[in-house]
Amino acid sequence: MSELVRIEHANVRRDGKLILEDASISFSDGEHIAIVGANGAGKSTLIDVIARQVYPLARDEYKNFFLGEERWMRSEFEKLVGVVSERNAQFLNTSYSVREIVCSGLYASLGFDFHHQIRPEDWLKADEELKSVGLYEKRDRVMNTLSSGEKRRIMLARVNINKPRLLLLDEASSALDFPSRASLRRLISTYTEESTVIMVTHELSEIIPEIKRVILMKNGRIVMDGKKEDVLTEDNLSALFMEKVYVSEHNGIYNAYC
Repeated sequence: MSELVRIEHANVRRDGKLILEDASISFSDGEHIAIVGANGAGKSTLIDVIARQVYPLARDEYKNFFLGEERWMRSEFEKLVGVVSERNAQFLNTSYSVREIVCSGLYASLGFDFHHQIRPEDWLKADEELKSVGLYEKRDRVMNTLSSGEKRRIMLARVNINKPRLLLLDEASSALDFPSRASLRRLISTYTEESTVIMVTHELSEIIPEIKRVILMKNGRIVMDGKKEDVLTEDNLSALFMEKVYVSEHNGIYNAYC
């Protein structure tokens, strides 16, 4: 597999504290990865660096390559890299319709505060994505009338309308009940056929079976990186969370509890 992303020596400081320290990592095209750690471990910051939403300290050794190139026009980059996170979900409680929000993904816009003419084929693309997430019948509903699970599906439809090369999911299932989380997990699995998926979570049950590589982070550093079955062990997770952790696995789905 060819290299898709390579980050070298990324350091991010906030309020005088390093929240990401000397992070170096690479991902191959078609590879699917989970990044696991406690709150504040630096997981989301690493995702933000990959998505070029946060820029590390300007040092000569810092490098950020996507498809072998360091420099990208923002408009082109955002067509190739889709991000789902709470921080870019301002549109979830708007009065725009479901169909409008999904279509806005074509223009990397949050809502319709842009100067583009929406073409008939754009609406058709939005409709196809809504069918794929099972919400076509609600295409004319207002966003702020949907359930949390439905809103997460709309977020996925919105980023997938561009068929991104890379899909970054930051706690995409947080605050959902377990049936909704399982349903969303099955939907995310379908995206692995076309996109590389990198998922951030501290809930092991969110990790889709297609993910074969897991990275552990703690205190802003990458502390382990390897095969899922080698990394998601009771010893490793107990050391990561500094508490005795028990791990179970069933049909490729992991769970952890204390």
